[in-house]
Amino acid sequence: MNTSSFSLAKGNELTGDDAFLVKKYDDFIVGIVCDGVGSSEYGAVAAKRVINFMNYSFSNLPKSWSIEKSIKYFITSINAILYQEAKENETDMLTTIALVVIKDNRLYGANVGDSRVYLLRDQLYQLSFDHNVEGMDNVLSEAIGMREDVNIYYFENKLIIGDKILLCSDGLYDVCGIDEIIKYIPLGASLLVRNASKKVNDDLPDDTTAVVIDINDFDKKFKLKQENIPILEEFKKGMIIDGFKLEKSLIQNNLTWLATKKNKKYVLKFPPPEAKEDEVLLDLYVKEAINAVRLKAGFFPKAVIPKKRTYRYYVMEYLDGEVLKNKKLSIDEAVKLAKMLLRAGQYLIKYDLVHGDIKPQNIIKTKTYKLIDFGSITEIFSNTSRAGTPSYLAPERFEDAPINESTEIFAIGVTLYELLTGKYPYGEIEPFQTPKFSTPLEPKKLNKNIPEWLNSVILRAIEVDKDKRYQNYSEMIFELSNPDKVEPYIKIDKDRPLKVALILSLILNVILIYFLV
Repeated sequence: MNTSSFSLAKGNELTGDDAFLVKKYDDFIVGIVCDGVGSSEYGAVAAKRVINFMNYSFSNLPKSWSIEKSIKYFITSINAILYQEAKENETDMLTTIALVVIKDNRLYGANVGDSRVYLLRDQLYQLSFDHNVEGMDNVLSEAIGMREDVNIYYFENKLIIGDKILLCSDGLYDVCGIDEIIKYIPLGASLLVRNASKKVNDDLPDDTTAVVIDINDFDKKFKLKQENIPILEEFKKGMIIDGFKLEKSLIQNNLTWLATKKNKKYVLKFPPPEAKEDEVLLDLYVKEAINAVRLKAGFFPKAVIPKKRTYRYYVMEYLDGEVLKNKKLSIDEAVKLAKMLLRAGQYLIKYDLVHGDIKPQNIIKTKTYKLIDFGSITEIFSNTSRAGTPSYLAPERFEDAPINESTEIFAIGVTLYELLTGKYPYGEIEPFQTPKFSTPLEPKKLNKNIPEWLNSVILRAIEVDKDKRYQNYSEMIFELSNPDKVEPYIKIDKDRPLKVALILSLILNVILIYFLV
């Protein structure tokens, strides 16, 4: 899909009251136009606040929420926020909103006020509804922040290749006729708005904004989902699928198999049989397969999705090495591994991704180290709750904080601690357990070969207080590469004052008993 956006302020103004956003998130695109109500003292502020709120909300969209629920909830929430603030400050914070979400081949949209959503197919269709006082086209009957409850106009449509979506403020359609809009939509938002300005000798009577989304193709995930390929429901050793012979199940869930073809070993990953009826499971599997194929930097096994398949699966190279579970590494190997994990993290960030389940069991040592488990890879800043393995989760992940570089660094730190000491720094944590993170034993006390500088790096990586932990992969890489610049990391025992008080109390009690006796 191609997108464009453009805005011009009215008259000779340098800035306007409009705000807009067009952005691709994980597997959907969001387009928004907000027109701050000119009669409102804080119209421009309200418009920008709505855009920022929506951007944050869609960045952290709960995976279990439908698009309809999300749109309505987010609009209702920001309306309540702006209304309450305006009431407390005895002012107005009003704005219109026109919003669309495009996911797969579906268009989900909503509007409040008179900013519009159009769809150009064989003709121009207005999909939104103008909230104006009857008989008074320039007076809004609804706006974000106008009243405690908001009346949202919601709509859905099925898209086809060639469709073009336009979101615009009233400054555009008040100046341009339908024929002009139809003519300029294919040319993009900039020419659309500039044409409107040219019509009035570059003296626009109102701020004018347009966002254009061209449906020239659907994303790869959607096309893979739509493929008419069956899902295998039963797996047996010796089965032959497209020339691949299933030799051995590699994971208990029976979905990952060692296979051979022409005397060469491969790994085949199948979707769960339940994905046949569960669209969410199929979504997750297709996303996993796409990530497996596109991540090619050498940190992961190579993968392909065969074009001619009789069942849904993807193929990975077989790594002839050992999994690091229950292994112990030398100091040099541990540092080498840590740098690889951090650089893999930096590579994933380029795609707005994180691994999500870094642990020895997901690392294979061949000539180099490789990360496995594409199924755990997720979007950075996503709220994945406790997704991952509990013993490697940062404390804030147990409080539903979003996953980020710092939480991934915590998992890397726990992995290093375990591979150098054979222990977990905070003990083994069971699923659904809410752990208490006390002060861990310094790794150098469990492994005397660990130098002071590496001891400090590990302690900082597994710091419970996220503000004292490494915030970025680059910070930790720098210290691992420059041991002489690592400052001693002093781990403060938060319970120490209480322990000291208890010991002093015990001593005083013993002295008191002695004199009483």
